[in-house]
Amino acid sequence: MTRVVLVDDHQMFRSGVKAELGDSVEIVGEAGDVDEAVEVIKTAGPDVVLLDVHLPGGGGVEVLRRVLPSETRFLALSVSDAAEDVIGVVRGGARGYVTKTISGGELTQAIERVAEGDAVFSPRLAGFVLDAFAAADVPAIDPELDQLTQREREVLRLIARGYAYKEIAKELFISVKTVETHVSSVLRKLQLSNRHELSRWAAARRLV
Repeated sequence: MTRVVLVDDHQMFRSGVKAELGDSVEIVGEAGDVDEAVEVIKTAGPDVVLLDVHLPGGGGVEVLRRVLPSETRFLALSVSDAAEDVIGVVRGGARGYVTKTISGGELTQAIERVAEGDAVFSPRLAGFVLDAFAAADVPAIDPELDQLTQREREVLRLIARGYAYKEIAKELFISVKTVETHVSSVLRKLQLSNRHELSRWAAARRLV
């Protein structure tokens, strides 16, 4: 049975993945941030790591940097299908990238294929990955972007698309106050002054 470590900063999501996988694999460890992930991977020595792209402490790319080279293979599992995320982890050494819309059965198959040495991508990402690596303007890993949490990225994209705070709150099922908190955090991390600068910053990185 394939031995798997599950790395994601949301406990409820990890629980859901474990429930979906059932007895098809053996979960030998879990982690919620980069330091935990590195420690449990080195201790447990799994066959495959299901790795979220956005993690506290530097993201999935930082986990790959600190663990590879290794016998362990990595399969990115993320809500994001943004170019910089996919290219970043593939460059970092991941053997595949699937989105969180994947079913439990499909995820099990993806894990088994990666364990056997195959490269696995969600159908709509496979052609994109080939095109991206063939292109001259492959997105580089962006350390500024990688310091943002997944929720902060979601808020950032909606801000850049011109959404008002109330509209963002409704879209993400959070309060307006929480939106304001996320925006303040993004501005602080990116050292920007206002939402107009945020919009320009996001547009320059093709995040809109």
